[in-house]
Amino acid sequence: MNPKLPYVLLVGAAVIIFILSCMLLSRGRQSPSCESQPSVVEKTGSPSQSLVFADLTPEEMSQVVRYLQGHLGVPLVDASRAKPSDNCIASVDLQVPAKAEVLRFLDGGGARPAREALAVLYFGNQPDPNITEYVVGPLPLPAYHRDVTVQRYGGKVPYHRRPMLGSEYEQLGVFLEMVAFAAAPTFLQEVLEYDGTNLAFQTTVPHGFQSGDRVTWFVLFQNVSGFFVHPVGLEVLVDHSSLDISQWAVSRVFYNGQYYRDMVQLESAYVQGRISVEKVRKAPWDGDFSSMKPRAPPAALFPVQFEPQGPRYSVRNNHVLFQAWSFAFGMSASTGLRLFDIRHKGERVAYEISVQEALSVYGSNCPAGMSTRYMDGSFGLGRYTSPLVRGVDCPYLATYVDTHSLSDSLRPRRRKASLCIFEQNLGSPLRRHYSNLQSLYYGGLVNSALVIRSVATVGNYDYVWDFIFYQNGAIEGKVQATGYPSSSFLHGDGLRYGNRLWEHTLGTIHTRFVNYKVDLDVGGVKNSLVAHDMAFEMTRAPWNPEQQIERPRLTKKVLDTEDQAAFRLQSKMPRYVYFAANSKNKWGHQRGYRIQITSFAGDHIPEASSMERAISWARYQLAVTRRKEEEPTSTSIYNQNDPWTPTVAFADFINNETITNEDLVAWITAGFLHIPHSEDIPNTVTVGNSVGFLLRPYNYYDLDPSIYSHDGVFFTNEQDFTACEINPLACLPKTASCLPNFPPFTYDGFRNM
Repeated sequence: MNPKLPYVLLVGAAVIIFILSCMLLSRGRQSPSCESQPSVVEKTGSPSQSLVFADLTPEEMSQVVRYLQGHLGVPLVDASRAKPSDNCIASVDLQVPAKAEVLRFLDGGGARPAREALAVLYFGNQPDPNITEYVVGPLPLPAYHRDVTVQRYGGKVPYHRRPMLGSEYEQLGVFLEMVAFAAAPTFLQEVLEYDGTNLAFQTTVPHGFQSGDRVTWFVLFQNVSGFFVHPVGLEVLVDHSSLDISQWAVSRVFYNGQYYRDMVQLESAYVQGRISVEKVRKAPWDGDFSSMKPRAPPAALFPVQFEPQGPRYSVRNNHVLFQAWSFAFGMSASTGLRLFDIRHKGERVAYEISVQEALSVYGSNCPAGMSTRYMDGSFGLGRYTSPLVRGVDCPYLATYVDTHSLSDSLRPRRRKASLCIFEQNLGSPLRRHYSNLQSLYYGGLVNSALVIRSVATVGNYDYVWDFIFYQNGAIEGKVQATGYPSSSFLHGDGLRYGNRLWEHTLGTIHTRFVNYKVDLDVGGVKNSLVAHDMAFEMTRAPWNPEQQIERPRLTKKVLDTEDQAAFRLQSKMPRYVYFAANSKNKWGHQRGYRIQITSFAGDHIPEASSMERAISWARYQLAVTRRKEEEPTSTSIYNQNDPWTPTVAFADFINNETITNEDLVAWITAGFLHIPHSEDIPNTVTVGNSVGFLLRPYNYYDLDPSIYSHDGVFFTNEQDFTACEINPLACLPKTASCLPNFPPFTYDGFRNM
């Protein structure tokens, strides 16, 4: 044996151990952090110009409040403490300038429109109480105010139409506890085990049956997590129409299927043993079945999306750029998320896309449930926009934006991270083709889109509002509904009005309708409305005349008037309805944008109803009207509390005017019927509860604009598809092997409650 051999083997083993150690260490070493690359964004629109649509800043809101306090000549009480008999500032929001002024500024080099605020004031401390709206400007240093109430509504707005302030809800809560409940102590203690803290209430609207009424049913629930599905069987009708709180009174009481004159009569009937009592099992503080606490332990983490080279979009102030898209965004206190000056490849396709209203109509055999018609814009879809939870409400690495509002207070309120913007890989191709005939190739484009989102929590319901921008020039408006179902106490023939969700809980049937305003400007401000569809025609085969062929053909019609362009909710509508420009594409077709609606709406309330005109926008799945500055919204925040004499009746917008070659607006309604079922416990999921619309290019371009996307993939059988320069997907191990920088989790939703 060679005496040097053991040394050679030892040296060889040491080398092998060293190499293996290096490999193991390199595997355990953390990947580098992702670094942002310069974004490839087409520079369209101007961030500074978009400020014409920007929400008021907290400083501007405060300036408006100070100006009004010093220039109206009447005492103004802080709305958070105001009584109905006081004067107060109910809200301050942006007064969006007139479209003609804005377009002169954006497109014609005109002067920037004056920046103004719209202030809503309640004047309860005067001989003729009323609601008055003032335009205040110019901001940031106000020097004038003008009363626009008559101009906007044709007259004064009666005081009884005012949306309820938070202070009025608090005063009603005190009334229930100190006056109503005090009249039935034995019943409340023995039947409901009332201890002053264990009951919660929910109000209903509208307040009565005729103009001037302010009489409200209050439904009592166990005060636990998810109280909306814990009714106790007691409902109380309170007349709070008087501006003098001491004059408020109980008008009627309902318990377990029986009506009583007031709480005194309920107490007397109980003490005398003349009431059928249905005791509800006391729920723990977490709500038991209504608790949203997960019933399973943590396991493997769900998939997380990240941008290996940083965001491919930019957000500056209220202006967003994403590939060929640009737009400005804002948040109305009443209607919520809205977009302006939406452009694709530098050309404006829409001036405004905004939410208008969210309506629900309930059924029940309990008084509160059967009379409920919520118009959530009155409560405030923007005002109740909630802070978003990073990683659930939006992707963890989305861009989060704070919003501000001034309602029910003299001070602005910041809602931190209440709007998010992100690019989302939808996990499917936007388009693709695999060819195995004649030539062999694959071509495709990932469907990656930009999303701007807000979530409004109005009482028991949560609305997830999305506007989505696709690479082919399409825009989607979508709302997903979640939250808790509203419920009634199950008794008698309750199952005619819903499904049983728990021992005493009836999930009540209801409709959901949402309305959008879409001001398309396709190839310019002036457009026409055109309908394309199909019809079968019979023809003889030219090569064999004895045989017939049924072939589909294209039908075309220009819709000349507003009446022709108003499509009833359940009626048949042409499958292609589009705004047509006065210009043509390369192939001689009018350039257009098509409106495509996704809806599963229930039936609209009968038009014979005394309150139907207040929600008459819901008659139509689509209505196209001439755009008018005096018709800025399809409804009014004042319609909720006086639907019998609506401040704005959308039906009046449709008066058979010519809509050919005019500035047009599409009013789109989508909705669904919700019959709550056991899977709505603990609360409703978004799956299947999503409706909205698409705006799609229709001969607007000469070919699909997404062919110019940087995300395209194409290779043939003759190419090396593992090479980065041929196929960018082959580079993923290199370009996407970094670790994203996840910021610490924070949440501000429980602050300043």
